Order: sequence, then C-alpha cells, then structure tokens
Amino acid sequence: MPTPKPDTTTDIILIRHGETAWNRELRFQGHADVPLNDIGHEQARRIGLRLASETAQHLISSDLMRAQQTAAPAALQLSLPVVTSAGLREQYFGIVEGMRSDEIQSLHPRAWEEWLEFREDHAMPEGETAREFHARIVAALGTIATAHHGQHLIVVTHGGVLDMVWRTAKGLSLSGPRRSDIPNAGFNRIRIADPAAPDAIEIVEWADTRHLADLPPQPTYDQTRHLKNKD
Repeated sequence: MPTPKPDTTTDIILIRHGETAWNRELRFQGHADVPLNDIGHEQARRIGLRLASETAQHLISSDLMRAQQTAAPAALQLSLPVVTSAGLREQYFGIVEGMRSDEIQSLHPRAWEEWLEFREDHAMPEGETAREFHARIVAALGTIATAHHGQHLIVVTHGGVLDMVWRTAKGLSLSGPRRSDIPNAGFNRIRIADPAAPDAIEIVEWADTRHLADLPPQPTYDQTRHLKNKD
C-alpha cells in the first residue's frame, strides 16, 4: 500500500491506453488516431473497475481515441467528465507512423539506422525528437499539477509518455532504449510535490497489471530487440 500523501502534493495515477491492433502488430502509432481492439476494450473495462475505489477529483486524457476509449469506463465508474489534452499525446513519429520496423527499414533505411542509436536529438523524418517530446510532457504535467495542486488525478496517456516520466523520475538520460515495463492499461502512481518543478517526480507504484492477469499476453515493445537483430 502506498504511504499517505502530504496534502500539498499532487497524486497522479497514470494509465497507458489499452491495446490496439497496431500494438498487436508492433506498428509505430504516434499521433495516428487508432481505436482500441477487443482486448483493449476489456483492458479498459478492467482498469475502470480497478479505479472505481479511487477518490479522484479529475480525469484527464490524451485527446487521441485510444486514450479516450480507455478513460471512458473509469469516467463512468467515478462519475467524472473526461478532460482531454493534446499535450499528453504519444511522441510524433512523422512519416513512419503506421509502419512496422521491417517496413521502416525497407523504405527509410537511413532513418531506421539513426533511430537505432536512440539519441535524444534524433527524430524520424518530420517527427519529434525525444528532447522535444520530453519538454512537451514535462510542460503538460506542470500545467496539470498547477491547475490541480494537492488533488488526486487520473491521467490516461501513452507508452512513450510513461517512458519520459520514468526517465525523469529516475534521473536517466533521454538517450538509449526504453528501460521500464509499460504495459497496456497498467496501473502507475506518481506524485509531484511542487507544480513549479514538474520534473521532480516521485514514483509510488509502477506497471501493476494484477487486474489483467488472465488476459492474453501483451505484445511487447522491446527496443533492445532491434539492437540484437542489428548485430
């Protein structure tokens, strides 16, 4: 059980959206507005039930469909409106959105080779760098923490966003492959003590999927496997 939070901190439950067909096919989604698949809807239903006992005052979601669909059952359970924010969108991958890694390697080989270096200032063609993405997410968290200082919130967003949160909380570089587990519809809790310092994040719980235990195994977005394939 998490320790009681001080009244001055903002308690945020972070939820990655449920599964989509593109997750199952390991396609780069980014800003593409992809809906949940059947498993994703069941994951959303279950995380909604998991959140029913939370005393959240606000429910905020990325404005992309997969996040809003994931937020809907929790909104029903808690009788809360879903407030959307474009600032909580996934990283933008430009012209490769909708493609699998093998398709990118075939159609944009140089971009793929550069992406495998996982540098914070690299972007897919017409896309967003990790540095730009991180700045956007920290700004969005700052806006949320300022508007709801000291409150208990639920935020439904994307895997890349949770990666930025994890790296920030752990003091990790923005370069390099992803290092944390970020399952679809997983339960994560963070705290922000000072809305003026939204990058000072405390992780309380991370990647809890007990509510999903008997569902089919999730597709795993493991960036390190690409490096192994490269070798």
